[in-house]
Amino acid sequence: MTEEINKAFDQLQSGNTILYPTDTVWGLGCDATNAEAVAKIYALKNREESKALICLVSDIRMLERYIEEIPEVAYELLEATNTPTTIIYDNPVGIAKNLVSADKTLAIRIPDDEFCQKLIRKFKRPIVSTSANIAGQPTPKTYKEISPEILKGVDYVVNLQNNKKASKPSTIIQLRSNGEIKVIRA
Repeated sequence: MTEEINKAFDQLQSGNTILYPTDTVWGLGCDATNAEAVAKIYALKNREESKALICLVSDIRMLERYIEEIPEVAYELLEATNTPTTIIYDNPVGIAKNLVSADKTLAIRIPDDEFCQKLIRKFKRPIVSTSANIAGQPTPKTYKEISPEILKGVDYVVNLQNNKKASKPSTIIQLRSNGEIKVIRA
């Protein structure tokens, strides 16, 4: 795993895209602070930039560096949940502008996955995590279901295919600064 973390780290440092296993489904990723790298993900997925992407952080401290003000309920949710949960926050800072939604929000998850945790900690910045599919196509549940277009279009494929079991996307909850809570995907 260490070798794959180092290879993925080098790709992220170079502004490239990676295909990697997460705590949910296989993800397409890049440096979430690099607008050119984020644009590559949108192009690879054939996805409009107005449709937001998720990014991953290693822990609460990293989350606090990239969100202006975290609602108190977010801490409670993150502590209470036992399934992968992505939270949409208001007013992200220090993130590529094309990753921030028009309503000035950003979806962030703290993954419970050893590879993701070690990679993000080594990289010291958030990484994009979006399902490894062309926009409008089904989300692949296993590595074998990833389309040839994605496999050929990504700069690096993390070689941990045998370690990832079929899973499902995370729950998505939006927390607004005004206290509004909305479940986007259960």
